[in-house]
Amino acid sequence: MEVVLTVDGKDIEINHFVQSILGSTVVGAATTLHGVDKDCKEILIKVKQ
Repeated sequence: MEVVLTVDGKDIEINHFVQSILGSTVVGAATTLHGVDKDCKEILIKVKQ
């Protein structure tokens, strides 16, 4: 699993443990939604404040 974190256009380095935690959380939440396949290849989330 690869997770990329970009904040205000700047790539933020995150270690394997944080990638695993963030990735698993997002995949777990997204795959419970209607219309999302359990074997999806990519999930993109954009958050604006």
